[in-house]
Amino acid sequence: MSITVNIYYTGENGNARKFAEEMVQSGTVDKIRNEEGNLRYAYFQPFDDPETILLIDQWTSQDAIDVHHASPMMQTIAKLREKYGLKMRVERYISDEDGIPEKDNKFIVK
Repeated sequence: MSITVNIYYTGENGNARKFAEEMVQSGTVDKIRNEEGNLRYAYFQPFDDPETILLIDQWTSQDAIDVHHASPMMQTIAKLREKYGLKMRVERYISDEDGIPEKDNKFIVK
């Protein structure tokens, strides 16, 4: 089982993108990616919403997320979110242990 958290950061005047850029340039993203239990930590920008950045954050377990939330990096993230005046919307997903159903595979180009 893995847990995927989609975090939509929204700001004004390009601040969500500036936040993500500072997260990368400061080395914080690399530190998070190297934490035990982190499977994915990647930023994306929707075509139809230039003021939003999507973070896809994936972990092996809730315990791994809890350790991450207790780490000093969370203080860094919180300070940057405040610096850029960001709002957040969060979605959380648990992996499907059975995988993609065979009937859906015909729609996937490999």
